[in-house]
This record gives sequence, structure tokens and C-alpha cells, in this order.
Amino acid sequence: MRDAVRQDVTLQMFWYWLPVALYAGAIFYWSSQSHPEKQLPSFLLEDVNDKVLHAVEYGILALVCYRAFRWGAGPLVARQALVLAIVTASVFGITDEVHQFFVPFRESSWQDWLADTIGAAIGALSWRFIRSE
Repeated sequence: MRDAVRQDVTLQMFWYWLPVALYAGAIFYWSSQSHPEKQLPSFLLEDVNDKVLHAVEYGILALVCYRAFRWGAGPLVARQALVLAIVTASVFGITDEVHQFFVPFRESSWQDWLADTIGAAIGALSWRFIRSE
């Protein structure tokens, strides 16, 4: 019985937290690239404002964070899932901007972090209202 419960908890952790880790890793990877524009589709760079891309990127991060905090953690954490998701994505945005400061040919900007945080708030709030329970 005890092993079954432990297995369920482990499976739950992977189900909810693995997407967070993978997505954060993808953000870190793209931030490590000196010239990411060479690897992204040209329509994204020509037709979409950089701040909108930041907002969407961190909106998705906050969405998967909200999902993990809400359903992949205990009840005390679940009650604060919205705030935790936004704060987590925003803090990750700060660390990403600091990281980019050290990447050749990249810039670090508080405006990018602000766009990250606004996107995180929109993403987490959207998921909360879509999946209100």
C-alpha cells in the first residue's frame, strides 16, 4: 500500500512538474544562444513585437507553473497557486535577464522582465479562469 502511494506521488510530480522543468530549460537554452534570430521563424521576428514574444513566452511558463502549484502540490500551496505561479515566472524572468547579460551579443533589459511579468500574470490568470474549480 505504501509503495503504491509513493508511486502515485512520484507519477503526480512528473505529470505536473516535468513540463515546468522542460519549459524553463527551453527558455534557458534559447537565452544562451548568441543569435537566436537565426534559429527562429522569420515571421516571429518581423511581424511580432519583441515584448509580445516575451509576454507569450512567460505567459506559458506561468500557466504550467500554475498547473503544477494548483494540482501537483499540497493543499496549502494550491491555495496560493496563482500568486506562486506569477512570482515564480517573474523571478525566473529576472534570472534569465541576468543570464543574458553574460551571453555574447545579447542584452539584458528591465523592459523585457516587465513584459515577462505581465505575460506571466496574463497566463496564470487565464489558466485559472479557464480551469476554475
